[in-house]
Amino acid sequence: RRNLNLGHQYMIHFIGIGGIGVSALAKQYLAEGAAVSGSDLKRSEITDELSGLGARIKIGHRPGNLLKKTERVIYTAATPLSNPELREAKKRRCKVQTYAEAVGELTRRCRTITISGAHGKSTTTALTALALIEGYWDPTVIVGTKVREFGDSNFRRGYGPFLVLEADEWNRSFLHYSPEIAVFTNIDAEHLDTYGTVEGVETAFRDYMARVPRNGKIIVNRDDARLVRVAEPFRRQVVWYSLRDRAADTARRILRIPGAHNVLNALAAFTVGRALGVRDADILRALSRFSGTWRRFEFKGLLNGAFVFTDYGHHPTEIQKTLAAARARFPFRRLWCVYEPHQRERLMYLWSEFTGAFDLADRVCLLPVYDVAGRETRRGRKSANSEKLAEEIRRRGKNSQYLESFTAARELIRNEARQGDVIFVMGAGGVYTLTDLIQNDIIKTATV
Repeated sequence: RRNLNLGHQYMIHFIGIGGIGVSALAKQYLAEGAAVSGSDLKRSEITDELSGLGARIKIGHRPGNLLKKTERVIYTAATPLSNPELREAKKRRCKVQTYAEAVGELTRRCRTITISGAHGKSTTTALTALALIEGYWDPTVIVGTKVREFGDSNFRRGYGPFLVLEADEWNRSFLHYSPEIAVFTNIDAEHLDTYGTVEGVETAFRDYMARVPRNGKIIVNRDDARLVRVAEPFRRQVVWYSLRDRAADTARRILRIPGAHNVLNALAAFTVGRALGVRDADILRALSRFSGTWRRFEFKGLLNGAFVFTDYGHHPTEIQKTLAAARARFPFRRLWCVYEPHQRERLMYLWSEFTGAFDLADRVCLLPVYDVAGRETRRGRKSANSEKLAEEIRRRGKNSQYLESFTAARELIRNEARQGDVIFVMGAGGVYTLTDLIQNDIIKTATV
């Protein structure tokens, strides 16, 4: 793999550097010896980590945040064209790229393995990378969550030829990438603000499969009917995996993470490992050691004798699968779901699916919608909110209520959680910080 060898220290500025994807790319360039600066709207553990790695971080967006010798500016796709740093970069005639364009450039420097799909991308990316590490491929990894085995990081610097990349379909980002091997976990009605309909999503996935070269491999979940249909024109390149495979029973026995969806994620990683000649025993060893990722069925500790977990699930399908896995693991416990809807547009498009997503929970607590900067519309703001959703869920006979703040949620949990309860704090926004608010009440234990 070619690194940056420019004869001087290359200077890159990132707008929105606190994002989970953008921050991983910033770490890649830091590892290659570039000088990195960046800005975000607020400080976070991610920006603090980058600062510790040597990046120059500024909170807030101002033209002066760009260093004098900045040569390149990379920005998240949610950045408005009016952003003062973006305007300054264009004024200076810096090289300007979206995150997806910059990652696409990186995929052409490496032999790239991408993982795409509506659900399971992060876990499958982590498992695939661990299988390749066990097989001595030493991959570089960019993943949309923090992985314990990578030192609680969303990036791993490797020295082998492969880049293992979580490839998001929002805003058609993955159509910038050039994979040698492309893994597909599933297709669902997701990112409809980009695609309009699930048929639009299918078209984008078909276009992405077409980017895999003829000598490359397309690894597909045979249990997903939409994927099977989309992959049909590429069947000569396709390698299938399924819960009906013989390896599925072995995966169920060895995995430390619960749920049939995670068995499928493991089978995808197993299939990639096999395709690259990693021994089955080595792949299974890697899968058995995986302890899970940040905010994916992550156990935080005990509160009043109740088990507290945090989870990133924010789409109705993800909520259902996580609650189903929780039910299977804790069949006779009272199950809470404290949920922060993520993006009003998603809530609006998938309203009927959301009303039934919490059926396996005994108690549902809904927080205000997390508004995603640059992705909300007036229509979404008017038509979808948590109070209405709580009312709809109550009509289904569920114990559902709206809570106006994290503070209100903290007080409710502290006062009403009891021994044996299982509490899931769910969402893709800032809801995970709710567990920080109650951390003084949580008793830390190693596992459950």
